[in-house]
Amino acid sequence: MSDTDRQKTLLLTGASRGIGHATVRRFAREGWRVISCSRQAFSEECPWPGGAENHVQIDLADPTDTINAVGRIQEMLGGRLDALVNNAGISPKGPDGARLNTIDTDLMTWGHVFHVNFFASVVLARGFKDELAAAKGAIVNVTSIAGSRVHPFAGAAYATSKAALAALTREMAHDYGPLGVRVNAIAPGEVETAILSPGTEKIVEGLPLRRLGQPSEVADVIWFLCSDAASYVTGTEIEVNAGQHV
Repeated sequence: MSDTDRQKTLLLTGASRGIGHATVRRFAREGWRVISCSRQAFSEECPWPGGAENHVQIDLADPTDTINAVGRIQEMLGGRLDALVNNAGISPKGPDGARLNTIDTDLMTWGHVFHVNFFASVVLARGFKDELAAAKGAIVNVTSIAGSRVHPFAGAAYATSKAALAALTREMAHDYGPLGVRVNAIAPGEVETAILSPGTEKIVEGLPLRRLGQPSEVADVIWFLCSDAASYVTGTEIEVNAGQHV
């Protein structure tokens, strides 16, 4: 089978809702096999084919569980991985949904957030280095508008973990480029998902496009970065935020 006829494979973390769901739909529509990872078991409500047998339940906050999952997933891949999308992210809140700042966030919470939002991406990218190189694949790290400025809802640990992930993207692009693997990031802004923080509408009023983003719009940019249309793009972070960064 030629490489053009081979079904391509995406490994996606944080697949259980929002941007993750939309990304699975986008790649499945293009005929890709999607291996999804999340803390939850596969839900039969997820509307895509082959989901249960292509789902890996993994706690990215647990380094041992994450490392052990690499071996299980390698057995599913057959030596090639065309795209790794590090989408999983957590942003703990205080009482009544309060923002956790640098003073209020305890060390255990810092560690929990960084394991999910940052270190898991390191473990997975390194673990699947050979499979990505064999496919001349792509890595997309999902950062955030909060990685470049203080956000009214995103906590300090979340924001700094996303800033670190943006820097990691640059470093990985340098290191993985000689292997033929491209590494980019996207930084979503205010996206309409099941859980929006109260007050988001005030932020939206100040956006140049004056509206929330849809998960499918974010998934389209992830798809672009993993496709041949972005074959000469690496080491960049694309803002997907209605101009919130300007």
